[in-house]
Amino acid sequence: MGKSSRPRRLAETDAEAIIRNLRVSPRKLNLVAGLIRDLPAAEAVARLTFSRRRIAESVRKALESAIANAENNHQLEVDRLVVKYAEVGRASVMRRFHARGRGRAARVEKWFSHIRIVVSERARAAPDAGEKNTVQGAG
Repeated sequence: MGKSSRPRRLAETDAEAIIRNLRVSPRKLNLVAGLIRDLPAAEAVARLTFSRRRIAESVRKALESAIANAENNHQLEVDRLVVKYAEVGRASVMRRFHARGRGRAARVEKWFSHIRIVVSERARAAPDAGEKNTVQGAG
């Protein structure tokens, strides 16, 4: 008898993509992740496409993977997707040594990090029937 499937961690309107061991420090990756948090998916892809940071291309690929997962695996509408989370985590650190003067050495740390992007389908905005824009005067 096989192992029972684990329950889904995300809501039915969510889809995610995870990239592990990106060769960039978590601080730098978090700056790029901050550009796309709480944005519509199409606008987030556009921002990452024109970002000048090197790691933005990898984050864009992760975001496009999350969008494809939402469309193909969970049948969500692509036009209504919003970046719900863009979480950055620390991975391993590669430690190297740099030769210094007088026989000494200095440690060089090369950081790796993870990123998890969750996109969520926005609820349809119900049209407000009967509401008017009222302007209150000062008088």
